[in-house]
Amino acid sequence: MRKSGILLPVSSIPSRYGIGTFSKQAYEFIDLLEKAGQSYWQILPLGPTGYGDSPYQSFSTFAGNPYYIDLESLIEEGYLSEEDCIKCDFGDNDRYIDYEKIYLSRFKVLKTAFHNSHPEQENDFRDYVEENGYWLDDYALYMAVKNSFDGKSWSEWDEDIKLRRPEAMKKYREEYAEEVEFYKFQQYLFAKQWFALKTYANKKKIQIIGDIPIYVAFDSADTWANPELFQLDDTLTPTAVAGCPPDAFSATGQLWGNPLYRWEYHKETEYAWWMKRIAYCYKLYDVVRIDHFRGFDEYYSIPYGDETAEFGHWEAGPGYDIFKTMKAKLGNKAVIAEDLGFLTDTVIKLVKKTGYPGMKILQFAFDSREESDYLPHNYDKNSIVYTGTHDNDTTVGWYTQLNRKDKAFARKYLHIRSSKDAQWAFIRAAMASVSDTCVIPMQDYLGLGTEARINMPSTLGTNWKWRMLRGEFTQELAGQIYDMTRLYSRV
Repeated sequence: MRKSGILLPVSSIPSRYGIGTFSKQAYEFIDLLEKAGQSYWQILPLGPTGYGDSPYQSFSTFAGNPYYIDLESLIEEGYLSEEDCIKCDFGDNDRYIDYEKIYLSRFKVLKTAFHNSHPEQENDFRDYVEENGYWLDDYALYMAVKNSFDGKSWSEWDEDIKLRRPEAMKKYREEYAEEVEFYKFQQYLFAKQWFALKTYANKKKIQIIGDIPIYVAFDSADTWANPELFQLDDTLTPTAVAGCPPDAFSATGQLWGNPLYRWEYHKETEYAWWMKRIAYCYKLYDVVRIDHFRGFDEYYSIPYGDETAEFGHWEAGPGYDIFKTMKAKLGNKAVIAEDLGFLTDTVIKLVKKTGYPGMKILQFAFDSREESDYLPHNYDKNSIVYTGTHDNDTTVGWYTQLNRKDKAFARKYLHIRSSKDAQWAFIRAAMASVSDTCVIPMQDYLGLGTEARINMPSTLGTNWKWRMLRGEFTQELAGQIYDMTRLYSRV
């Protein structure tokens, strides 16, 4: 069945207090998705972010980002007063997130809510803590201990707690009991608000497409609590880390720095940790996009300590075995395979064997020097087409900077008469394609340029900041989107 959706990070919702949240504006966005005839809202990973503010480098693969907790709801519930929020500085630019100000103010306000709430007296809170104890206990302790060491990575903590010796674990749990409870409270609020929002979307027949990074961060509760899952030596130092080899976009490759998995151990345990991780994702989302799907076939291993990705090598991943196990234990789940980049025959075979749809990016299609698999006439039905993703420039920004030959090719292929109509020509091509699903970034519907780009890979400082302004997504625009969606039988 043909469907379509819109890509917009939660952080980009025009909520009050500096960053997008599970606010009334998020509910209004869902109402507009419904009016626009959309079936999906695609978001980025929801985990708590650290250095660089990237949702792909999270302190936990299970935990939610406390920044997304809606403060207005806490005011309505009596946990906060409006004055508690107003006296904090969340930044004064509605278009871009000021993460430093969010970091310095958000936890202060949430701590006030915590002290006003007495969560230990709430049955719902106690039930949540018990149900999620398998990850929540480690995460909450990890964050409390991390704070006690001034935010340092767990690898720099005192040896007894770094190695999780029982007497140290007991000591820190007792010494920081209130702080541990505070982090559990944050996760309770996050889950309560997110599941209410997701339920609202589902009632409107809108499904959530979530995003799961293949790797976890080294500085995370996951790595600290489960070192046996990763390629670490006796001192818990990585022996190799993740990244991508040099290519046309980067002469030295991409050094991500995430710890690599000990896949032989995962196989021995029937991928128990992975099954818990994926099962939890299907509580949070209706459809899961698996980032860097290629890593399950082969993964790029870079010696730890290298400053670039130039001297890595490829290693065999688990292949189909992990998905065979997933289907047996969890049933057939809706998955999107992020199969972008250079694809070997074995990756292509793996994606085909799983039956999962891959991704088609229109911006990758218009290289006038060669015939591209990303041109719409080459698609098959079992695919998801995008004009671009969070890692691409906006379509307007990208088109403006195209070289003369490629722009001439795009104009001819898409019958673009003037630059001001370009983004609608790309949207139309995606909607008209045979791909079962079409997802368009919100910035493309708004016709915004490079200033609205979400992320530029391998850079720091300007990413993950863009926000939609109040009133930009109008009823009129929703009507235009609906008309095109209906024209191409996606509603």
